[in-house]
Amino acid sequence: MKPMVQFEHVEKRFGKRTVLHDFSLSVAPGEILTLMGASGSGKSTVLRILMTLERLHGGTVSLDGELLWHEMKHGKRVPAGENHLRHMREKVGMVFQHFHLFPHMTVLRNLTEAPVRVLKLDPEEARQRAMELLDRVGMADRADARPAMLSGGQQQRIAIARAMAMRPQVLLFDEPTSALDPEMVGEVLSVIRDIASEHSLTILLVTHEMQFAREISDRVCFLDEGAIIEQGPPQKIFTAPEHPRTQAFLSRVLNSAESVQS
Repeated sequence: MKPMVQFEHVEKRFGKRTVLHDFSLSVAPGEILTLMGASGSGKSTVLRILMTLERLHGGTVSLDGELLWHEMKHGKRVPAGENHLRHMREKVGMVFQHFHLFPHMTVLRNLTEAPVRVLKLDPEEARQRAMELLDRVGMADRADARPAMLSGGQQQRIAIARAMAMRPQVLLFDEPTSALDPEMVGEVLSVIRDIASEHSLTILLVTHEMQFAREISDRVCFLDEGAIIEQGPPQKIFTAPEHPRTQAFLSRVLNSAESVQS
């Protein structure tokens, strides 16, 4: 079975700082993968590269067997043109930390705009799909509202529905609950859990919600200084991590979570 996502020897720099160094990662179709690590470890950069928001400085990335940042012309691999990137973006959906909804559009139009303009979907079909998704995330009754009228948890549920409206093969979550009030975190995690159980999507998740990551993930990768230093099933990573840096990170994060709860 070919990987759905493949990073091979990827290099990514911001100025003189190398964020990803000789980074390789393979994600199977339908796999739910959590990327963990301290701030600056490179985990969000992995997602942004997949969303074509950050370019590479070396290596290759493939989605469903197709090169993402490159294409083949006359038998040679060359940097991808805009048409190729536009085609590849249709395979990926992303849910950001800060929602990124269009404030001047209704909730319904936030979900129909891209399917109509990008996928050339019939407007009525796009509307029906959008209403089904809004119903699935418990927001069908707010279809005519503007984002500013909604809570952060409601906006994030709509952002998830909007990402799903494009029918992606890969769905990315970049700290989807970190901008929410604590009482709203549960409702968003519940929606993500439902989507994961109902759809055969490949999911890459960056989160500090450790218990949720432990429950939902097929595999957890711990990143440090732009490289994966430990990976495995969540049961192993959370109960018996081998690398000292993984042990220190989990101890710090889990102790912090316990302090908040108490």
